[in-house]
Amino acid sequence: MSWRDPSRRAAVAALATLLAVGACGFTPVYGPQGGGTALFGQVRVADPRTQDDFTFMRQVQDRLGPEGSRYDLAYRLTVAVVPQAITPDEVTTRYSLNGTATYQLTDSASGARVTEGQVSNFTSYSTVGTTIATTAGERDARARLTTMLADQVVTRLLAAAPAAR
Repeated sequence: MSWRDPSRRAAVAALATLLAVGACGFTPVYGPQGGGTALFGQVRVADPRTQDDFTFMRQVQDRLGPEGSRYDLAYRLTVAVVPQAITPDEVTTRYSLNGTATYQLTDSASGARVTEGQVSNFTSYSTVGTTIATTAGERDARARLTTMLADQVVTRLLAAAPAAR
């Protein structure tokens, strides 16, 4: 029996998994009854105050569609710069950016809190090279970090979306 032929045990396990997922009420997020449809084009993200906020807001809007008025998303980004690689001469050659996004989704009409939470992530950049290269590396790392945080927030919002209906 070659590796291409599915074994009877694997086929039965796959079928059992499909039946279990279907029976538990699983609905695809972007399916007809999924949470993605409840939030798409319905969320107004708080106005950005910094470049990090702008990148965060843009990514949320890319994932949830154009600004709507049914829900308001308030958020706070915190980014800490931590030295990572220090030479014996006490020169830092790499920094880590540790970020946290605290968010709250509220119903615009009633002011009721739909969901809230906090996500965190990190990225890093090198300081080896020219000043321009280091500055560009930090800017890119900040954009990556805020994009990752926005993606995590959207994932959490979509998971909570059935309660938002």
